[in-house]
Amino acid sequence: MQRLSTSGAAMPRGVRELLREEHGQGTTEYAILVGVLVVIAILAIIAFRGKVQELWTAIVNGMNAL
Repeated sequence: MQRLSTSGAAMPRGVRELLREEHGQGTTEYAILVGVLVVIAILAIIAFRGKVQELWTAIVNGMNAL
C-alpha cells in the first residue's frame, strides 16, 4: 500500500493536477460570501422584526394621514 506524502510523489498524476487546479475557486468564495450575508440578513430581520413592524406601521399611518 502506498502512503500519500505531502510532496505528492505517491499520488497519481490526475489527483495531483486536480488538487493544484484553482479554476472556479473565486466563484466558490463568492458563493460562500453571499451565503453568509444572506444568513446575517435573515438573522437581522428576525431579531429586529418588532422594530421594523413598528416603523412600517408608522409609515403607513403617516401616508394615510395625507
